[in-house]
Amino acid sequence: MDIKHAFDVSIVTPQGIVFEGKAQHVIFPGESGAFEVLVNHKPLLSRLLSGKVLVDELSIPIERGVVKVAMNQVVAIVEQ
Repeated sequence: MDIKHAFDVSIVTPQGIVFEGKAQHVIFPGESGAFEVLVNHKPLLSRLLSGKVLVDELSIPIERGVVKVAMNQVVAIVEQ
């Protein structure tokens, strides 16, 4: 993984941490459709719908949640 093109990602459920680490891209199931987050993404706050969060090649099923993107840090609080 090219560290220059990676950012910090945390995906948390009420039961605990599902993923915490670096990623090059993350795809979320947003209210208006799927969207991708890459390094240096503009700040964003979005609700998430039922679907899968894709962190590089890892697939994480979710029911709903919220995600905050700011300063190369992504934090998603989700229900599974």
